[in-house]
Amino acid sequence: MLRILNKIRQTGLITEDLPRDVVLEQVGAQLRAGIARQFQGSLAIRQVDAGSCNACELEIHALNNGYYDIERYGVHFVASPRHADVLLVTGPVSVHMETALLRTYEATPAPRLVIAAGDCAACGGEFGCSYASRGAVSNVIPVDAVIPGCPPTPLALMQGLLQVLEET
Repeated sequence: MLRILNKIRQTGLITEDLPRDVVLEQVGAQLRAGIARQFQGSLAIRQVDAGSCNACELEIHALNNGYYDIERYGVHFVASPRHADVLLVTGPVSVHMETALLRTYEATPAPRLVIAAGDCAACGGEFGCSYASRGAVSNVIPVDAVIPGCPPTPLALMQGLLQVLEET
């Protein structure tokens, strides 16, 4: 253990500074201003996977990494729909997730926003409607906005949130 700590001490810091992304900073500043105006500085999102392939979840997780760090703009993800302002739903709604999605929707306090993220949530994607899928999220619960993409990039997700805030 001491050998490893000594090697770390001798090596020092070898990470690089993050590159500066002007577009990301502009979108983030607009997002922060919109959240401050409509949600008093804090927007709580409950993400629901209604049957996706996990590509959208990976992009959503990237929002919390050191590069995007969406919490600095006032957006945070919550574990309970009772604490959420926004439901961010991904994937086509599988038959097995239909009841869970409805219960999550009903548990989210009004006024709530529902955003369908990704092409599968928007129109059912490749899965469409079948014996195992209800297709688009809008077939099960009312949707306020759609963020297209397969999967949508973290920046597209931020721009979609910004668009929702500007429209409401």
